[in-house]
Amino acid sequence: MIELQGIVQTYAGPQGPVEALRGIDLSVPRGQIFGVIGRSGAGKSSLVRTINLLNRPVAGTVRVDGRELTTLNAHDLRTARRDIGMVFQHFNLLSSRTVFDNVALPLEIEGLRRAEIVARVEPLLELVGLAALRDRYPAQISGGQKQRVGIARALASRPQVLLSDEATSALDPETTRSILALLREVQRELGLTVVLITHQMQVIKQIANQVAVIDAGRIVEQGDTLDVFSRPQHETTRSLLDDVVPQELPAVVLDRVRALLGGVPSSQASLLRLVFAGEDSDKPLLSDVVRRFGVDLNLLHGQIDEVGGRPFGTLAVLARGAQEQLSSTVAHLRNAGVLVQEVSHV
Repeated sequence: MIELQGIVQTYAGPQGPVEALRGIDLSVPRGQIFGVIGRSGAGKSSLVRTINLLNRPVAGTVRVDGRELTTLNAHDLRTARRDIGMVFQHFNLLSSRTVFDNVALPLEIEGLRRAEIVARVEPLLELVGLAALRDRYPAQISGGQKQRVGIARALASRPQVLLSDEATSALDPETTRSILALLREVQRELGLTVVLITHQMQVIKQIANQVAVIDAGRIVEQGDTLDVFSRPQHETTRSLLDDVVPQELPAVVLDRVRALLGGVPSSQASLLRLVFAGEDSDKPLLSDVVRRFGVDLNLLHGQIDEVGGRPFGTLAVLARGAQEQLSSTVAHLRNAGVLVQEVSHV
């Protein structure tokens, strides 16, 4: 649906040009919620604004639904942008217009008749849960409600693609969850392709089907969200994940392990960090290895969660037994699809 090839973006800086995007290649499948995550200044907003050419790249091509936007003249580009809605971080509502009139604005600019505008806007207000607030002004509604207005406005032109640029970063956690649930509902109901820019891995965890990690203007990792969460390859990804899926065991857990081991020889005990994802989360693998290999297992730490609606979990396990039993346990878990990390710094 969206294809970026060789995208380079530079801005003027006090000491010369600043390269914000460095040869970005990115493919977003149709009908997906695709997350792009990175730290502040990594190039996320530059990337999303390249998709609708609000920022025109200095090199590379942008294709949306097979149309190469970088070759279009100004008139044709304005027409093409009707298929690309955008939700902004700071709402960008007009204070002098009501909720209804803010949503109607792009349709007025397009030249639709009043009856057509009403017929299109009223269902959108129902969809985003704002029908009862249609005559209020932005100063009379909450931040979450303002963002709902922004979403409805972005959908008014019936786009195929919805871009979200840090749409939840100014909202509290509860409101963030409700906005993400709304985006997921809108995507399913309308069959949109959504590109979601964020610096919050919690947002990616809740909603994205696929994710790309951007660092210093380059895509350093991308793939299925569950795969990236369970097997992060790049240091930037691991760092961003640490807030929602800690990559290191807490010191208190390591202290408990030392106390449990006492004088047990290192060859007879292993501290394992297990990562379960997808269908593997439902298998009784730990009880299975106890029965098969006769090892003793202490569950020390863990969490069970969902990533993109699929089960995901991590466990810290102290396994004790003969060296052959421990080796067989690790091999069996890995063969069953579990990511097994043997923790050595105890």
